[in-house]
Parts: sequence; structure tokens; C-alpha cells
Amino acid sequence: MENFLNENFDVTKHSPEEALQKWRKVCGFVKNPKRRFRFTANLSKRDEAAAMRRTNQEKLRIAVLVSKAAFQFISGVQPSDYVVPEEVKAAGFQICADELGSIVEGHDVKKLKFHGGVGGLAEKLSTCTNNGLTSDAALLNKRQDIYGINKFAEPEAKGFWVFVWEALHDMTLMILGVCAFVSLIVGIAMEGWPKGAHDGLGIVASILLVVFVTATSDYRQSLQFKDLDKEKKKISIQVTRNACRQKMSIYDLLPGDIVHLNIGDQVPADGLFVSGFSVLIDESSLTGESEPVVVSAENPFMLSGTKLQDGSCKMLVATVGMRTQWGKLMATLSEGGDDETPLQVKLNGVATIIGKVGLFFAVVTFAVLVQGLFASKLQEGTIWSWSGDDALKLLEYFAVAVTIVVVAVPEGLPLAVTLSLAFAMNKMMNDKALVRHLAACETMGSATTICSDKTGTLTTNHMTVVKSCICMRVKEVGTENRASFCSDIPESAVKLLLQSIFTNTGGEIVINKDGKREILGTPTETAILEFGLSLGGDSQAERQASKIVKVEPFNSTKKRMGVVLELPGGKLRAHTKGASEIVLAGCDKVINSNGEVVPLDEGSLNHLNDTINQFANEALRTLCLAYLELENGFSPDTAIPMSGYTCVGIVGIKDPVRPGVKESVAICRSAGIAVRMVTGDNINTAKAIARECGILTDDGIAIEGPVFREKSQEELFTLIPKIQVMARSSPMDKHTLVKHLRTTFDEVVAVTGDGTNDAPALHEADIGLAMGIAGTEVAKESADVIILDDNFSTIVTVAKWGRSVYINIQKFVQFQLTVNVVALVVNFSSACLTGRAPLTAVQLLWVNMIMDTLGALALATEPPTDELMKRSPVGRKGNFISNVMWRNILGQSLYQFMVIWYLQAKGKEMFNLDGPDSDLILNTLIFNSFVFCQVFNEISSRNMEEMNVFKGILDNYVFASVLGATAVFQIIIVEFLGTFANTTPLTLSQWFVSIVIGFIGMPIAAALKMIQV
Repeated sequence: MENFLNENFDVTKHSPEEALQKWRKVCGFVKNPKRRFRFTANLSKRDEAAAMRRTNQEKLRIAVLVSKAAFQFISGVQPSDYVVPEEVKAAGFQICADELGSIVEGHDVKKLKFHGGVGGLAEKLSTCTNNGLTSDAALLNKRQDIYGINKFAEPEAKGFWVFVWEALHDMTLMILGVCAFVSLIVGIAMEGWPKGAHDGLGIVASILLVVFVTATSDYRQSLQFKDLDKEKKKISIQVTRNACRQKMSIYDLLPGDIVHLNIGDQVPADGLFVSGFSVLIDESSLTGESEPVVVSAENPFMLSGTKLQDGSCKMLVATVGMRTQWGKLMATLSEGGDDETPLQVKLNGVATIIGKVGLFFAVVTFAVLVQGLFASKLQEGTIWSWSGDDALKLLEYFAVAVTIVVVAVPEGLPLAVTLSLAFAMNKMMNDKALVRHLAACETMGSATTICSDKTGTLTTNHMTVVKSCICMRVKEVGTENRASFCSDIPESAVKLLLQSIFTNTGGEIVINKDGKREILGTPTETAILEFGLSLGGDSQAERQASKIVKVEPFNSTKKRMGVVLELPGGKLRAHTKGASEIVLAGCDKVINSNGEVVPLDEGSLNHLNDTINQFANEALRTLCLAYLELENGFSPDTAIPMSGYTCVGIVGIKDPVRPGVKESVAICRSAGIAVRMVTGDNINTAKAIARECGILTDDGIAIEGPVFREKSQEELFTLIPKIQVMARSSPMDKHTLVKHLRTTFDEVVAVTGDGTNDAPALHEADIGLAMGIAGTEVAKESADVIILDDNFSTIVTVAKWGRSVYINIQKFVQFQLTVNVVALVVNFSSACLTGRAPLTAVQLLWVNMIMDTLGALALATEPPTDELMKRSPVGRKGNFISNVMWRNILGQSLYQFMVIWYLQAKGKEMFNLDGPDSDLILNTLIFNSFVFCQVFNEISSRNMEEMNVFKGILDNYVFASVLGATAVFQIIIVEFLGTFANTTPLTLSQWFVSIVIGFIGMPIAAALKMIQV
């Protein structure tokens, strides 16, 4: 079975379309495609989205060519004959949505020029590029009426009755419905109403019960997924309204809004560049083009859904929602659905195999029963004389055969995965983990390695400057007031330091809507700006005192950022800031204790390097600040120089380790999960934090990215298993490490990331974990799970839930396959040996519901326990249906089959049954015993290896409710619904024996667990 599954039903993350098509074709006999394939990708819709991307690519290519050509003729073109629609004028605007759309989407330079450029459009939209829109509700509503809202059309949510309708599409239930209808007609014709209608109505009632229970379960799942989808779509953006910076949902944006975008952000609507630096846009998500596009005042067009690969800017929102190409593409993509998970596909394979076996048994059973009927009629000499009773018997045999297919084809297996994942994903949401892709939830249970960032994941991300080395003097920061800190630092050096802090920054000090000062930016930038403010600096004054000529934002490859300023006298000065040893390597001068610029001699260099190492050994992040006086011939198109700088100072930033991280790392180790730290920080800082967290052990290795890069394949083969810390790593180092761990060492790798450059590693990993607070939109989109509180302990919780999902589904599969085997063998063997089936269609439908929908509810929703993190991970090569499961299935099936067969053979003697009702009583006993065998087997299945299956049983109210409901319904069916279910009330002693037979299955299950496999 495993070979067949691995060959035909093996999908992984980002599987090609051929693999997804392959398993669908192999599925063969499917009772209800609408239900079985509900949570699988709609490949035809994906093809539509791909076609739309190709169309966009061609449109944009033509638009860019046209706009380039237009530049050459722009001066000779006559003014546009555009007429403003009356309703737009009446609302107080001078341009309509269609015109705006044609300008941005068509990259129409001529039209932009006719409307007065970006400033002219802002005026026509009644907005201000500095202060943004006003927050007057009436005006915003008017704007919304004219230009629309920034939301995409989504498929309408299915109502409960749609799920009922889909459940009715089950082919076997339809056939049973026809059987019931014929049974009603023949029964009423022969025996009259109501006696002749009992069998037919029994089947109808059973079908309706199965349909409504199934539909209720599916509807609840859909509501859970709907809530999760809402969470996934919560994206905030920085916007200026009423002259105040504020965070807003992208869905509240309107044309005229001024949006602030930084590296890694997704462009939330079609718009126009207002101001900014070094903006590179990645349009591949919209057009498929991998080449980034430079956006500037000359090419100001920015399209919704594209991403900032570099730089930062202000953008004027022009068109929103379904008026954008991204809106139309998203509407199609949302119908394409998520990729199916590996377990869903594998269980579709299991269902296919068992379904084929069941179909064969059903056909043979029907043939044997019909042959028995023909044989008896031949014996009686009535082969040519057929009565209504004979017709009803044939119909009953056919119904039993169809019901065997109902029971034998475990359609519920793939859906149990979805049920378990929906339950786990909702619970994980409460534990601060948002699952973006279903597959990640189950794959995390097999994880063998976690490659974690340091900053914000292992540490708190609440940074403060606690030490500094300015003008070669090392000082504590924060323990003394500003006057005493600056007392022995020359004023000229303080001025340079403040200029560097406030101009060379990715952060910003703004007044928020409450009128309070707020620092925006990364925790590192915030810490540096707070340090500047504590020294008495004035951010606005520093920014206004000089003009910014060029900005090179920080990125994790260069590990530095820079800015070029034009000073009041016309001189140019560059400031740089970044990883201490990298910036210091580009310095050849330093400011000494007298404030003089002196050459950086060996003694000074050693002092600064010792300071960096001292700070790093105290687990501080170190940054070096430096400046360079530039020649007047510097062009903004050239890169900022990397060397020749004067060192201003070094700062040490404290970022404490998160509480509980050390314990979480210890839990991972006991669970067989290796934790590796991959950081861009200094190696000494990384080692100090790693030791504090328990990641770096005596036999582990800490290595720097540049050293790792130089290693040969043979060296990497022996080195990688020992690496516990990688410092000063580039995004490609992280990607290389992950790729080797996955391919060379067959590890299942989880990777954390927050930056834009982490996207390749997140994509490559089996499970990409993006940070919810520090993470960019690009990182989040590449990730499978978003850690909402950026906490390493949450990653451990995700691993625990992943293991829980995997094991819960194994429990359910074990339980369901046991019922499948027993029901098949009992009905088949009875039909062959006695000429009749002990379990009727109605009874089998009830058994099917116990093992399918109710069984999945009970076993697939078990919460995780701490014991799960004390066993080894399954890894990449683990068999889903393990030897332990086969042992339990076969052992339990053998017991149940022997008991039921004994009851069939010796039941009448055992219970002293005689008289006309003896067969009915015996069949009721067999049915009752069979159901209670499943009830107690459900309890035994709670733990496949441990003896104590009652531990925590009352904590899971779903499990307890399902067991209780099953027992109550069984009593009702046997005692009160006999005419419909072909049962008869039992005596207390018969009830007692039925329950004891079921209960004995538990000690047998316990004994089986002692057999080592």
C-alpha cells in the first residue's frame, strides 16, 4: 500500500500541476466528488489566473513602450478633450475613476501631463500630498460613492442548504434513495400503508440523518475557514490623514490617500509616486516579469499587488478594488483555492484502494445473495413464479450491496484531515499563530530542524542603546543625564552624531492622531532615534538643515545603509551606519577625544575592535556610525562610496532574551528537533545569546556567513550537522543552509524570517514562519505560518499542534479502517455462508455515520498533550499507516469478527432464542454488539501506543459528547425504531452482554500494545 501511495499520491510543498492532476486521475471510483474534492485546488481557475497574468504582462509591456514613445512627442500634443462627468463635479472632484485608471494602468504619460502631473491629480482629487485626506465621514462617503472601495470581489459564502445539497450528491445515497422509493411502492402495494412502508421509510430516514449530520459538520468547517480567511487578509499600512501619520487597514484606502511604503511592503492600490528614494518594484506577482522596475518622478506608476524590493516612498492612491488589475486577478485566484495537503492526498489514495476492494466485495456479496435466492427457487420449482416478496428480497440484497459500498469507501478520510486542520488552526490562532497554508499545519508535526532568527524571535525586540563609544570613550547610556553624558564629548562630535542619527535613518518621528510624539520604524531604528532624542537632538531641525540627495536603505546583503546630504554651504556629506566590523573596515579616520579627525592607526583600530567584541560578549547588538566629506562632483546616480569614512562612534544596543525561550529550546531538543540560530548579527553577540538560550552547546559550531560560503561541498557535508549558530549571514547563506538540510540530509526544515530578502529561504523551507510584528508583507506572503507575537515559544506550540494533527488523523484512520474491515468481512462471509447479511442497509448507514462524521469529530479534534514533545519526529520518510496501526487494526478486527461470527453461529443457543422472532433478536444482538465494539474501540484509539487511554478524556468535551450521543442514539434505534431499523427491543441481560462484548475489546487493545512491532 505504501509503495502505491508514494508512487501516485505523493505531493509536497509547491508540487507541479502534473502531480496534482495525477492523483486526481488515479482516484477512480468516487461516491461524491463535490464533497471529496471540496478542499482541493481548482486547477481550471488557476489556469484562468495564469492566463490573466500573461494578458497583464502583455498589456504592461505595450503600455511601457507607448509611454516611452510618448515622452518624445509630449510637447507637440494638444490638450486633452476630457470632460468631467456631472456626478463627479457635484461631489467636488475634477476627475473620474475611469480616467484615473487609464492613466495608471496604461502608464499614460500624456494624460498625466494634461492633468498637471501628480500634483495636478492630487488637486483634482481634493487631497494634499503633505496632509492627506481629511477624516470627515461625509466627505469620505462621497469619495467612496464616486471611486469605490479597496475590496476585491469574493465568491459568496455557501449557506447550510448548499452543503445539504452537496451531501445529497453522494452516488450511493442516491441509489439507496431509489431502492427506498421502489421498496415503498412494492411494500405498500403488497402490505398496505403503513406496514408496507417501514423498510423504505427506514432507509429514507437514515439517508436524511446521514445527509444532515454531514452537512452540519461541513458547514461548521466552512465557517471556521471563513474566520481564518478574514484574519489572513488583515493588512495594515501607514497613511497620512488630517496631517497625522496613522496605521490603517488597506481595505479602508480611498483615492486621494497618501500612503507611506517601505522595503518589503505590498502596494495596496494603483497609485502614483509622490516622493522617495531608490524605489525598485517587483511586478512578478502581477505580470510574471522577474526584472524589477525603477519607480521615480519620471516613471511614477505603481500597480496594486506589486512589492517594494528596495527603497521607500510616498504614494498617491489613484484607483482601488476591482478597478485594478490586481483586484480582478485576486477574484480569480481566490476561486483557485489552496493546494491540497500531503495527508489529504495520501488519504485520498487510501480511500481509493479500500473503495476498490469494497466495490469488489459488494458485487460478490450481491451475486452470492442473488444466487442463493435463485438456488432456493430452483429447489422449490418456482423459478418462473416471482412474487412481490421475491422482488423485495432482491431489492433488499441490492440495498445491502450498495450499503457495503457506503461503508467500505471511506470518503470521510480526506475530509477528516480538513476537520482536524480547521480545529487546530482555530486553536493555533488563539495561541498567536496564523496558518496561511493548510499543509504547513501537518508538515510542522514532522519538523526535524528549526532555523530561527535571533532578533525579535529569540529576543524581545524592545531595544535600547545602553553603551556607546563616542570619540574613543566608552560610556554607559541612560544612567546619567544628557549634560554629564555630553560633558566630555566635543560639541562638534555631538553635532555630527545627531546629524548622522536623524538623517541616516529608516525610522521617523511623527505626531500621531492623539497629538503625541511617536517613533516609527524598526526596533533598531527606534532605539537609535530615542538615543538621539535623549542627547537633546531635534529631528525636524536636523532634517531641515540639509537637503537629502541620495538614500541607500538598509538591506541584509550589504548590512549597512547610507545617505548623502547637501549642507547649507553646498558641500556634500555621506553618512553610513551598519554592522560594526563592516563599517569600521571602510573607515581610515576617527574622531579622537578632542574632537579632531585623526588617521585610524593600529592602536585606535584595536581599541575599537576590542570595544565591539566587549559589547558583543555582553550580548549587545553593535552598530558603527561614520561619515565622509564628498567631492562636489558626486552624482546621485552613482553608488555611495564604501570606504574612506571617518568613524563617529559605536553604539551597543540591548535586546533581552525573551522569557521562556530557554525552556522552549529544551522542549525542542527533547522532541528530537534541532534548533539553529541564523542571524545577521556579530558572531560574539550571536554566541552569547545562543548560549543564554541553550542553542549553542559544547559540541556545536558557530560560523560566520562569509566563512560558510567558502566551504566546498565535501566540507559542508561534515560541517552542516554540527552548525548551531550562523552569524553575519546573508539571505543566500540561509537559503543554502536550508536547501542542504532538506536535500542532502533529508531534514524537514522550518525557517523563520521577517525581511524581504528572507523570502527565498521561506519559500525553500518545508515550513516558512514569518514574523507578524517585524515581518514585511513580502515575507508574510512567502510564509506558510505567521507568528503573530514574533515569539519562539509560539513556534514550539505550532510544532506541538502539527504533531497533534498528524497523530489525530492516524488515530481516526486506525479506527475507521477497523470498522471497514469488520463490516466488509462480516457481511461478505455471512452472505456466502448463510445466504443472508446480518447488518441491514439502515444499520450499516448508522455504522457509517459513527465511523465517518462522528468518528472524525471525536478523534480528529483531540487537543495536544505535552507527551507529544517527548517523542521523535516522524521526519520525511515515515510511513503514515505505521506498523503500530496495522497491529492494532488487524488485532481488533480479528477479535470483532470472531465475536460476531460466534454470535451468528451459536447466538441462539447462547441466549436460548427460539420462536418466530429469534432471527430478528439475534441480528439485533449482533448489530448492538458491533456498535458497542466501535464505541469502545474509539476510546482505545485515543492512544495508539499507551495503555492509559482515559487520560484527559473529560477535557475533550467533543469526544465525550460524541460517545454519549452515539450510545443514546443506539438505545433509541434498538428500543424504539425497530420497525424502521429492523431491530427489536432487548432484555437487560442482552444489553449487558452486548456492552461487555464491546468492552472486552479494550483489554484486547491494551494487550496488543504490548506486542513490539
